[in-house]
Amino acid sequence: MSTVADTIRTRNDEASGALIGYLPVGFPSLDASVDAAVALVENGVDIVELGLPYSDPVMDGLTIQRATQTALRNGFRLRHGFEAVERIRARVDASLLVMTYWNPVVQYGVERFATDLQNAGGAGLITPDLIPDEAAEWMTASTEHDLDRVFLAAPSSSDARMRQAVDASRGFVYAVSTMGITGARDDVDKAARGVVSRLREAGSTSACVGLGISTAEQVADVLSYADGAIVGSRLVAALEQGGVAEVAKVAGELAAGTRR
Repeated sequence: MSTVADTIRTRNDEASGALIGYLPVGFPSLDASVDAAVALVENGVDIVELGLPYSDPVMDGLTIQRATQTALRNGFRLRHGFEAVERIRARVDASLLVMTYWNPVVQYGVERFATDLQNAGGAGLITPDLIPDEAAEWMTASTEHDLDRVFLAAPSSSDARMRQAVDASRGFVYAVSTMGITGARDDVDKAARGVVSRLREAGSTSACVGLGISTAEQVADVLSYADGAIVGSRLVAALEQGGVAEVAKVAGELAAGTRR
């Protein structure tokens, strides 16, 4: 059973939908990133997405790039990701997804990565640069270790790609609302509605929208047609500007968008 899917389903039953919050591991330090993730959950975030810093973050906006580069300069190693998951899970009862580019997983070893993530208490992976028809090894390992796998769907995705993403994903499908890199925007791209609609037509029962969401109003707007809203850059900026206390404050403000 997918704890992520269960959480999203429950939050759609009792509220407008699920709020998913992203933060990178190791920024501004490993301890602070753990505290910040805990603060997300304690202030209304339903599912935490932990980003593993990577040297070539081609799909990340400037705010997240700055944070992940800081983490790398401060000595982030892949093992710190598993340590962070374990420490967060020891303090809060929430599903933790790891967001990672695929190359670090391959370098670490797919089976080894899946084993260590399961042992740490992680729920699964979001893999932005891995497509289902190139994911056979991950499909096998994630099934064996009962881990969710979240694939992306974008406005440019063909109908066949939409169906692939729906069929291969477990937990939810990540609906990318804009073409390009992540980052907070004043208006969430209306293309998101089209992506979610097409995912529904392809059979999706759990589609969450990310890229560009930064306010409670935008969270509420997204949850009027999607199952979850994913916020990243706004939370990373809060951590950068005001530390854990500011992250807690912003998380609480965003969570207001899930209330009916």
